[in-house]
Order: sequence, then structure tokens, then C-alpha cells
Amino acid sequence: MILLPVGAFTQDNSKTFLPNYMTEWEKSQLEYLRKNPYPQQVMDPNPPPGPVRTMAEWEELQAIQITWTAQLPILRQIVDHAQEECLVYIICSDSNSVKTYLTSGGVPHTNLRFLITSFNSIWCRDYGPWTVYSGTVDTLRIVDWIYNRPSRPQDNASPVFISNYMGVPIHQTLNSPNDLVNTGGNFMADGHGTAFASKLILTENQAGNPYGVSAKNESQINGIMSTYMGINRYIKMETLPYDQIHHIDMHIKLLDEETLLVGQYPAGIADGPQIELNLQYVLANFRTCFNKPYKVIRIPMPPGPNGQYPNNGGDYRTYTNSVFVNKTVIVPTYAQQYDTTALRIYREALPGYKIVGIDCNAIIPSLGAIHCITKEIGVSEPVFISHSGIRDTSNAGNPTEVKAYIKSKSGIQSAKMFWTLDTTSGFTQVNMTNTGDTFRANIPAQVSGTKIYYYISAASVSGRTVTKPLPAPSGNFRFTVSSPIAVTPINSVTPLKFALMQNFPNPFNPSTKIKFDIAKSSNVTLKIYDASGREVLKVTDAYMNAGSYSFEWNASRFASGIYFYKLTAGEFTDVKKMILIK
Repeated sequence: MILLPVGAFTQDNSKTFLPNYMTEWEKSQLEYLRKNPYPQQVMDPNPPPGPVRTMAEWEELQAIQITWTAQLPILRQIVDHAQEECLVYIICSDSNSVKTYLTSGGVPHTNLRFLITSFNSIWCRDYGPWTVYSGTVDTLRIVDWIYNRPSRPQDNASPVFISNYMGVPIHQTLNSPNDLVNTGGNFMADGHGTAFASKLILTENQAGNPYGVSAKNESQINGIMSTYMGINRYIKMETLPYDQIHHIDMHIKLLDEETLLVGQYPAGIADGPQIELNLQYVLANFRTCFNKPYKVIRIPMPPGPNGQYPNNGGDYRTYTNSVFVNKTVIVPTYAQQYDTTALRIYREALPGYKIVGIDCNAIIPSLGAIHCITKEIGVSEPVFISHSGIRDTSNAGNPTEVKAYIKSKSGIQSAKMFWTLDTTSGFTQVNMTNTGDTFRANIPAQVSGTKIYYYISAASVSGRTVTKPLPAPSGNFRFTVSSPIAVTPINSVTPLKFALMQNFPNPFNPSTKIKFDIAKSSNVTLKIYDASGREVLKVTDAYMNAGSYSFEWNASRFASGIYFYKLTAGEFTDVKKMILIK
């Protein structure tokens, strides 16, 4: 007996549209499918040999995948923008009808590849292939999880089809103890071994799951993600009450290794409270792969057409469900009064990228948008540039070092850093020196208040050149230098222990004093953060002698609110809260 889900292709190629959530018909078939699973197209159920690295979405792509089924006006616009940046793999049943539809909308047939195979739904983010690299940059491989929609077997088979088409090895999480159910909308990675998810990953693999996979605890799930995808830090957040599918791409997105774009509702509305709790959990317990606090950018979650949010039956409109396609970012849009703000936030956060919007009112009621219907595939030979963008620094009068870990399979032929004080006047090139795949160069000393723009470029021995950020020079890192802030010794009795005192006065306006004790000479950092976890002031980051110190913060140019200050000295760390009231 063959069960065919509503919305799947029948033999005469007729179909209807399957939503991103599981339909009632599909739910009714779970027990039957658990006992009578569809045969899997097995390529290699074993993890990749040796350590691997999962690429980040903003890394260089050779292709992006879509599935040509429903929502054709949206898919046509995605093809139009994506084919300017990379190949577009179009999974379809008939390439001629696709070409005709593209032509009718004025879309050129550039960089298109038509993959004729069966499919069930449009949601290829959830079932598509995941790019990993042996080591850091060596062999490109595909990882394929068990799709959490068992009544959509043709979708589940597409990664195998793509791996065969590309001639790329594929590794599948099919056999116990490594059988794992997962979904792409609930996974985002930073390219450095950190990944984010909701706790859906735990519930879908627990005892009694409807997918027939062996029960696993969190430690076992982490182990599978480590061996198959190189994820050594798997951050999981509570599911949200109103998002239904519990995919994090509906409310949060990594813009780079250190920046979280977070959906924001009006106070107390819909999923806003739980999103905020999740964000504070991340900020309080985790730092970036470069050991810095995460930067947070908030973007409004717009209401539905009647002004209703999801808690009142409104559509789950979201701007975080966007996709990087090399130097272009495609963003879902809904209504001009909200879109204008959202697109501005993207352009300010990602300078140099081409930010384009596509109206997603037709698809969002099915609980998905642009990110949900696209899937990226990395280049075969990446030039990997790992660099933590310099933040505002109290380094006036001294050179600023720019360093990056750079690696390519064929080796690095050259690495260069480009900097300027005025982007309209061009950039100055500085060759970077190499020590064990870490490349360094200095930006000359500047006076306090100077804003500096820079980027990194690296060329492999095989002749491939990549910049960081990818759209450089129009996209670049930027920071401002200032004079060192005075931290004053207040006595000469070496303290018996490290300590961070409560600021006084507190609350304060506009100034307050922060005192701390250093029990032995150490590298010391003292930083101030706003309530969202964004660093607003680096007081000191230097080697300091043992002693007691005081710093007076004049916050006259800062807004009222709650702030946190954090002291790190050797292995000692402490954080305290202070309140500025104007």
C-alpha cells in the first residue's frame, strides 16, 4: 500500500500545496508510517571520516536550491535575484513549464540547473542538503537528517538526488544509534562549530517519538551533531507558544558569527516574552566563537493585515526568515508601512549587501517564507577567512592589529588587509604576514574619534580570491578609536581576593563610580553593556598590576535604563547591574 499525502504529486502530476506544518491527514498517518516506513535511499549512514565543519549561511555559495511546486510568483523572484549570484538548482517535474513561466516574468535563464525528480512540497530548507567540509576547508560533503515529515518521502530523498547530481559524498543519520530527526528551519550555524536550535530537536527524538527513531537524550543528540556536522556547541532555546512549528528561523537569525537579528513584538504580545527570555538565556550563558558578547539587533515582527498578532489569530509575519545568496540578502516583505523599517535595519546591519524584498503575504499563512523555501550549497573549494571584526576601541595613538585565520585546500597564496578613513577615497593595501595560518597586519595609529573602515582579501594557490566581508569593498568592517579611559589606583594594600563592588551611587545620574580589586597581576577587562547585552563601553582591556582600582563613568550621553558591568581578570568573572535614571 502506498500512501500519498495531500499536496504531493500524483502520477498525472496534479498537486495541491502542502503547508510547512504537518496537516491533519499527515498526523493521522504517523502510526502507520512508523510501522511501515518508506524505503530510504541509503548512500552512507556513517558519519564523515575525521572532523568536519558546517558552513555558515553567509559563506560563499556555488548554488541555491528551490523546489518548483506552488507559490510560483515568489519562486520566480527568488530565481531572478539568485541567478545573479550563483547557480540555482530547481527541483521540478518539467523544465519547459518552468522556463516558460520564468520568461513570462522577464527572468533570464542564467545559471539555472533543472533537476528532474519527484517531490512533495516547497519547504526545501527543512529537507535539503547540508554542506560540511572535511577538516576546515577540504572535501565538500553533504549531511542528510531524517526529515520530520514522514509522509513526504520524495522530499526526504532529494539530498541523495542532489549528491548524486553533484558527485558529492553524502552521510545520512539513518541507523541507530545515529538515527536523528531534524529540520533545517530549526538550525543555524556560525561556521565555527556553534549551532542554535529550539528544543524541538529534543522532543522529536525522545522516547515515544512518532518517527520510529531510537530514543536519545540531549548528550546523545549533541554527539551525533558533533560527529556528522562538527557542532561542538549546540545552543537550544525554549519553544515558543504561538509559532506552531517551533523553527527558530521564524524569529531569530545569525547575520554573522557575532550578530543576532532578533524579532521583536510590542511588550507582552504573542511570542515576545519567550523570545526575550530565550535571548537573555543566550546572552547570559554564551559568548561568540571569538569569546565576545553577542551583538543584538532587533527587528519588528509586523502584525497581520487586520493589525492582529499570532496570539489573536494574525499571521506569523516575520522578517528574520531571510536568506543570504552570496552578496544578496532576500527578505520577506508584507506591507510598506512595516517593510521600510525592516529593510533599513538590514541595510544598516549588512553594509554593502544588496538587500531585496519579496512579498510573502501569500505563503506566510502556511508558516514559512523565504528562508523556508531555499537551501544553500557551499563552493567546492572555499577560502575560509575567520575574523572577529574589531569593535570600538580605546586605542588612540597606537596601531590596531587586524588578524585572521585563513585556510584553503590548495593553500593561501596571499592575504591582504585594506583600510581607509574615507571610503570615497579608496583603500590602502597592507600585506598580511602568516604564522601558522594566522595572518596579521596593522592599521596605523590614529587620533581619538577617528572612524576606520577595513576588510580582508585572501587568494588561494588555485587562484580563488575571497573577501571578508563577502561584498567588500562596499561591505566592510568599521570601528572608532578613542583615548584610553582612566582607571585609577586607589591604594597600595594588595587585596586578598578578586572582587567587583556595586557601583555607587545606584541608581545614578549622570555619573557613578565602579571599584574593583585585583588580587594578582592579570589581564583585566571591564566592560559595560546595555540591557540587550550590547557592549556600549570598553573601560579597560589590559595587563594590570595587583591592587584596588576605581573608574568613574559619566553616562550623560547614554539613555536611561538598566546597564550591566562585567569584570574579567584571569579566571575571575563577575557581573553587576546598575540603573541610569535621567
